[in-house]
Amino acid sequence: MDWNTAIKGFQIYLKLERSLSSNSIEAYLDDIQKLSSYSNDNLKISSPLHLNRDQLQEFIYTIFNNGLSDRTQARILSGVKAFYKYLMIEDVIQTNPTSLIEGPKLSQKIPDVLSIEEIQLMIEAIDLSDNFGHRDRAIIETLYACGIRVSECAELKCSLIFDEQSLIRVIGKGNKERLVPIGDQALQQINLYRNGYRSQLPKVKNHEDFLFLNKFGKKISRISIFNIVKKYKCAAGIEKEISPHSFRHSFATHLIEAGVNLKSVQEMLGHESITTTEIYTHVNTHFLRDTILKFHPRNQRTQ
Repeated sequence: MDWNTAIKGFQIYLKLERSLSSNSIEAYLDDIQKLSSYSNDNLKISSPLHLNRDQLQEFIYTIFNNGLSDRTQARILSGVKAFYKYLMIEDVIQTNPTSLIEGPKLSQKIPDVLSIEEIQLMIEAIDLSDNFGHRDRAIIETLYACGIRVSECAELKCSLIFDEQSLIRVIGKGNKERLVPIGDQALQQINLYRNGYRSQLPKVKNHEDFLFLNKFGKKISRISIFNIVKKYKCAAGIEKEISPHSFRHSFATHLIEAGVNLKSVQEMLGHESITTTEIYTHVNTHFLRDTILKFHPRNQRTQ
C-alpha cells in the first residue's frame, strides 16, 4: 500500500466512521501529508507500512524542532496516531508503531475571558441603524448567551430555533446535536434581524434556512464572525486580544461563578469529557480566592 492509497482510505474513514467535520479532516490529512513527504524525501520509503517506531519518532522530533507551538506539535502527533490506528483497524498492520511515542507536555492555557461590563460595551458599540446592526448584535448575544463555537454559530438554522421553549438545537463536532438554552435578549435580537433586514436579502438556494447571512444572502463565514467581533472590540476600546471563542469562555466562566454545576456547563458546551470543562474551574481560582479572603470569618481584619 502506497501513501496515496493509504491517505485516501484514511480520509474515507475519518468522514464515515469518525464523522469529523471537513475542517478536522483537512487538518488530519495535512499532517499525514507532512509525514508522507518526510518519508519519501528523507527516508526514501514509499509506503507507511514500512516505517518503524524509531523512524516515526525521528519525524516527530523533526516537527518539534521546527519552532511549532506545543499545541500544534500535539495535534500533528494526534493525526499520526489516528492514521496508524486506522491501519490497525483495517488489518493492514498488526502492531501500532506509534503506541509508545509521546508528545510534548501541554501547559494548560487559561482562556481569555470578557467581563460582563466589556460585553456590554461591545453591544453598545453596535450601530443598530446600520443594515446589519441587528444581525451583528444577534451574533454577539448568541455567542455569549449560548456559549456556542464560532462554527456552530455560522451553521445555526432558523428551523432549529425554538422561541417558545427558549432553546436552540446546535450541530456540534462530529455532527452531534445538543439543545442549548437561549435567553430573551438574544432571541429578541434574532427576531428583530429575521423580521427586518434579513427578510430583504436575496434568497439563495441551500442557504435559505441559515440564520446569519452575508449581504449576498449566503451563510455567513467563520472569518466574517471573527471580523465582526474584532470590529466591535475595537469600537468598545477593549485592548485585550479576543475572538468569538472568548464569548464561549466567558459564558462558561460566568455560569460557574454564579454557581452552575460543572456537569450542566459541560452539556451546554458540548464537551465529550468533563476534564475539558474543568479548565474553567482554574479560571475561577482568583474569583474564589478573593471571595474567600473577603468573606471568611477568620480572614476579617480588625478595624
